[in-house]
This record gives sequence, structure tokens and C-alpha cells, in this order.
Amino acid sequence: MVQIHESVDAAQKNKQAPTKEDMAVDSSLKKIKHKYIVLSGKGGVGKTSTSVNLAMALAKKGFMVGIMDVDLHGPDVPRMLGLTGMLDLNKNNKLNPMRYSENLKVVSIESLIASKDDAIIWRGPLKYSAIRQFIGEVEWGPLDFLIIDSPPGTGDEPLTIAQTIRDAKAIIVTTPQEVSLADVRKSISFCRTVKMDILGLIENMSGFTCPHCNELVDLFGSGGGKKTADASGIEFLGKIPFDPNIVTCGDSGISFQEKYANAAVTRAYSELADRVSK
Repeated sequence: MVQIHESVDAAQKNKQAPTKEDMAVDSSLKKIKHKYIVLSGKGGVGKTSTSVNLAMALAKKGFMVGIMDVDLHGPDVPRMLGLTGMLDLNKNNKLNPMRYSENLKVVSIESLIASKDDAIIWRGPLKYSAIRQFIGEVEWGPLDFLIIDSPPGTGDEPLTIAQTIRDAKAIIVTTPQEVSLADVRKSISFCRTVKMDILGLIENMSGFTCPHCNELVDLFGSGGGKKTADASGIEFLGKIPFDPNIVTCGDSGISFQEKYANAAVTRAYSELADRVSK
């Protein structure tokens, strides 16, 4: 906690007259109505899958949506959406986001490096600069929602978002088991320390319906997400069931929601999009 407090205090003390970069960031953010950063206390809880599928569900409902992938060391958003190639510059010398559909745009560090398997070996200042460029030097245009996919934990990337996008709200993803819930409580503490509003908590991989007997199996337990949300005084946004096909689709860059339009997971994301956009 001491390091977070010191980082926030230092940023406030060193506040100077707005630079050209500051003005570009502010100009871009003014065109975006709602900004949500998707957080998790630990890896492996389906945070990126949640970011991508929530964005797709919102876009299907007619909203203009952007995904900003700030997981700089493990950028998976383009692969999950089947996007390849590099970002290009427009006539205003700004980067054009990649287009998944008419309503969904994407920016990721993976779309700025020639080899997708190269490691990004950056310290804090470089991460801070890159994330601000993702905002101010990208032609996002008017958006209803910007979904920000952050790496797990409470490091440089979510702290940069908290300091740069003051009206961003957090969507926290967890799985039902206690080890994940213990880590998610740290994410809640982080948000409160940096004064970031929390939209709510999602319990992912919550229950699996056996395709042979149709019995619901709680692979990772059940109900822990709601209990944690209630105990922390934040909204519980709902459960996303486990479905092995969502892993297969993500690995293949195929839309689960289009291929399995009637699946429980698709319905859950549609309901989540309704809650987020109400």
C-alpha cells in the first residue's frame, strides 16, 4: 500500500501545466462516454475472455465499443478476435484502431510489433508512456464504451489507467474458489486506495452443465463471488458459466457468441452487457 500511496502522491505533486500529450489524451477521452477497466487479482480467471466477450456483446447491441489491451507482456486480445496485421497511420498522423466489426475497434501492443512472439521487456516509465499513447495517439473517435483489458494484479498498468483516466470504473473478475477470491479482495483494496469507482464483480467459470446428463457441476465451487461482493459493499454483476468451447473459440479467433448463439455463456454475456449499459 505504501508504494501505491507514494505513486499517487508523487503524480499529484508533480502536476504541471498540460503538455501537448496531455491535451491529446484529454481530447480523446472526451469523446468516450464510459470507460471500464477489467481487473483480476490473479491470472487464469478469464479476465481477457471476459473483456473480449463483454465488448462483443455491447457491440451486438448497437453500441460503439473499443477494446484497449494494456496487458503489455501478454497481449491476447487480437488473437482472441482473429485479428492480424499492424496498425496504420491516418492523415492526421494518428493510429487507426483495428476493426473487428463496424461497432468494435481494438488497439493492442501486439499490433505494433513485427514478431508476435517477441517479449516486451519494459519498466514502469515505458509502460506509462505506451498506455498514454494508446489513448492520445489513437483515432478512437466517439465511443459509447472503452473496455480496457489489464494484466492481473495491481502493478504499473492499472495504476497508469487510474492516474490517466480519472472517470474509469473497474469491473473485477474472479472465479469461485477461495484462492481467487483472496486475490480479488486485493483488487478491491487497490481501487479504493487509488479512488477508482468499482462498477461491480463478475464470477467467471461458475458452474458447468454436463453435455451428457445436463447436470450442473460446480467445478470451482459456487457463490463465492456474490459473497465477496456483498461483504465488500459492491455490486455483483452476475455469473458466467464454464464452457470448454469458449477456450477453443478464443484460441482459434472465432466468436463464441456467433457460433453458439443460444449457449448459456452467450446469454450470460448479453445480460452482463445489459447491466453494464443500464
